[in-house]
Amino acid sequence: MTKLSFTEHPASVGENYFAHLRHALGFSLSMLKGGLAVFVHAIFPFLFTSTGSGVIASLNSRMITHRKHRPAQHREPIRHKAAQRMRAA
Repeated sequence: MTKLSFTEHPASVGENYFAHLRHALGFSLSMLKGGLAVFVHAIFPFLFTSTGSGVIASLNSRMITHRKHRPAQHREPIRHKAAQRMRAA
């Protein structure tokens, strides 16, 4: 089992624990709001016709903007271990 670290991943994206917590919670709230809008849209297609895609575009923009301010050594894409295993197989 790997050692659990509250600072390893935040450091890998140029943040401390509390900055990462703030950003991650902001993203999760936006995703929850967007998910609820898309759920309602599934039932009532005439409501929230562009909200889901707008939330995704906004989150992508925030992520890209934040990424540009990170130090150069952190600019490599972060790959999830599951994706790495799939590519290796």
